[in-house]
Amino acid sequence: MGTGKTTVGRCVAHRLGFKCVDSDHEIERRAGKSVSRIFAEEGEASFRRLEREFIEEGHAKEKLVVACGGGLVVQPGMLGLLASRGVVVCLHASIETILARTGRHEDSRPLLNVDDPAARARALYAEREGIYRSAGTVILTDSRPLTEIAAHVIRVWRRESAAFAGKRPDGEN
Repeated sequence: MGTGKTTVGRCVAHRLGFKCVDSDHEIERRAGKSVSRIFAEEGEASFRRLEREFIEEGHAKEKLVVACGGGLVVQPGMLGLLASRGVVVCLHASIETILARTGRHEDSRPLLNVDDPAARARALYAEREGIYRSAGTVILTDSRPLTEIAAHVIRVWRRESAAFAGKRPDGEN
């Protein structure tokens, strides 16, 4: 969270002529309540189930950029599922940058809505770092202009989408 997934995703989609969806926003729209309310009323496990359902069946199969929540890839089997659906790019930022970006919206970040958000962010990152690094190409977003980050993502997508298409029996992108 706080690495710029939604902002970068929208920019990349616009440049490619694709649609962009944010998994959290789509889950909120379908559930009729915020991620924070889902966590509070139904728990994190319920939210993770909704994330899986969204990836399995909740969006178009082509010409789409999906900005996934930071906890989505750490669920068992999700990284493989994502990789089977398209090119996976992981955006990365320092803990300091993440805290600066998310501090403005802590009430909408249930995992950081704790007494010590900095300690929680560090713990989450420590838990997830290995999976993030194995998720695909990792792109640093600290102190970089949006246009530069988007261009980097597009270069990665162009390079990896050809390999991805070669893996699919139908050759679709």
